[in-house]
Amino acid sequence: MYIKRQMEESINKAAKMFGAIILTGPRQAGKTTLMKAVTKGISYITLDDPIMLQSAVEEAGTFFKNTVPPVFIDEIQYAPNLFPYIKMYLDAEKKKGQFFLSGSQQFKMMKNVSESLAGRIGILNLLGLSLREIKGVSYNQPFIPTSEYFTARGLDIKKADYKEIWSTIHRGCMPELQANPDFDWQIFYGSYTKTYIERDVREITQVSDELK
Repeated sequence: MYIKRQMEESINKAAKMFGAIILTGPRQAGKTTLMKAVTKGISYITLDDPIMLQSAVEEAGTFFKNTVPPVFIDEIQYAPNLFPYIKMYLDAEKKKGQFFLSGSQQFKMMKNVSESLAGRIGILNLLGLSLREIKGVSYNQPFIPTSEYFTARGLDIKKADYKEIWSTIHRGCMPELQANPDFDWQIFYGSYTKTYIERDVREITQVSDELK
């Protein structure tokens, strides 16, 4: 089940402004699902595929020649060596909305983005689902503490009862949990912590060591 994200509009706007767009954010926040929804009809490559990844890393020139923009390249953090090729293409073609990229926001990846694609790439950060997205609320005006704002917002959002508030807090903002109400939130977040956060902490520690 796809939950419509408010970030869709921002991606479409950025695609008209920049040759490349990168969507970063926490793991399992819905980056791939969102980008697929926005980029329907164009080529899709995931570097989670071991064969694709090997080609991108070891034969970047050949890989890039076989990649016809516009294209969505998922998990780009695994092959930061592709950024100079993207830069060369954008400098030569001068077209907007050619490369849609997604990846976890890692220090090394963003360093390569800043060095290779400055001025050529729109950088967007996707977090978990907002309460508006979870509830399917169409009212998305910026928060302004006025009576008019609360009146208009109240027409779209019903008051939650006590149990619903605690359920919302426990289940959090991850799309996987919202799409599967039968999933146990404690098991989910326990596994999330073990498989992702601890690994990311190790990577950050390695970066810290490199900066010393």
